[in-house]
Amino acid sequence: MEYRIEHDSMGEVQVPADRFWGAQTERSRNNFRIGAGIETMPEEIIRAFGVLKKAAAQANHQLLPEKMTAQKLAAIEAACDRVISGELREHFPLVVWQTGSGTQTNMNANEVIAFAGNLSHGSSTDGQRLLHPNDDINMSQSSNDTFPTAMHIAALISLEDQLLPAVDSLIATFRRLEEENRGIVKSGRTHLQDATPVTFSQEISGWRSSLERDRELICRSLEPLRELALGGTAVGTGLNAPAGFDVAVAQAVSQLTGKSFVTAANKFHALTSKDELVFAHGAVKALACDMMKIANDVRWLASGPRLGLGEITIPENEPGSSIMPGKVNPTQCEAVTMVAVQVMGNDAAVSMAASQGNFELNVFMPVCIYNFLQSVRLMAQSIQSFNDNCAVGIKANREKMHHNLHNSLMLVTALNPHIGYEKAAQVAKKAFAEDLSLKEACVALGFLTAERFDEVFQPEEMV
Repeated sequence: MEYRIEHDSMGEVQVPADRFWGAQTERSRNNFRIGAGIETMPEEIIRAFGVLKKAAAQANHQLLPEKMTAQKLAAIEAACDRVISGELREHFPLVVWQTGSGTQTNMNANEVIAFAGNLSHGSSTDGQRLLHPNDDINMSQSSNDTFPTAMHIAALISLEDQLLPAVDSLIATFRRLEEENRGIVKSGRTHLQDATPVTFSQEISGWRSSLERDRELICRSLEPLRELALGGTAVGTGLNAPAGFDVAVAQAVSQLTGKSFVTAANKFHALTSKDELVFAHGAVKALACDMMKIANDVRWLASGPRLGLGEITIPENEPGSSIMPGKVNPTQCEAVTMVAVQVMGNDAAVSMAASQGNFELNVFMPVCIYNFLQSVRLMAQSIQSFNDNCAVGIKANREKMHHNLHNSLMLVTALNPHIGYEKAAQVAKKAFAEDLSLKEACVALGFLTAERFDEVFQPEEMV
């Protein structure tokens, strides 16, 4: 492998000649081989750095044109666009398990953008480089305000552009299924035991409404994420940043992303507290809890095909057993429930990381955003997969629902107003013990005539 020599304040370092990073990235790459090649910094964070570095250059050009010249700005913007598009992804090798402030990823971005900008300017190898990683790309910034800014940008974009559309697709599917299944009455269930009737559309409406409420909670959590730490620099005082930089850079980020961002009112809070991410992840966890419930309902209702509930059928996507021919399993439900478990575990990591702020900085930021973005990504993809490969194909087994409904002992509840709770309980117990219908048991006990029983016992009207 060929190398070139790069240097930083600690001295010279050999860097692979075909890579755009510099000395500080190389030091981190060698010092932190924890999850190397697997648990690298999420691509959402890398893209966010491309956005914020471009925005910072634009704000600096507006406020410090003598330092951030038009020539430098053009070179930085072009390089940042390559970062944002993912073209330079291979030049961001650093792992999550590095310094807790994310300093090395900030420097990785500074070095790659500077190298790419110099390369396009024709000054990457001579002694008169146009762009310096610290002096130009990191102008008016610190790792301590850039990394939390990247966290908020990445979190908000992932929630709005990945998770909400997936939730919306499943809500639309459930709304369609509600309309298609109106009028189908089935047995309700509580405690995994027979209960009074519901319509299948009512059951589906519970799923839909849960997702709509989760969507509302996620949307509420977006507003605090719009506040950016950029402009606080090292400890929140804004040292080395020009007046107005924080406002100008938030405006530039908004223009570049098409999302609304503002500068954080208190930078001391923005650098050390991660409560906004805890709140937002809590909403994602709430969604995971509801998806666990919905997926479990679906696989219970589809259980069988002969010896389970069998009240619905779901698409048969792949063989379910290597030994039992013809077996098909509710695999999409299983994937969703596994993702839900992962998200619940991630919530503990996000919460613990957010609780570890000391004085003017939190140094658990990489692990916090790593788990956050994994949760959003997994939830979005699993919900879309569940929708496309399972939910859209749910069909009611009307005959089985009718059979189960009319064999449910809890229909005896309809008799309460006419014979009282205790006598109704006797009817249910007798019917179960002697394998009788409720009508047969009620008449045998002398509580109602057959004709009167038929008048008051209307299961389809109990919903």
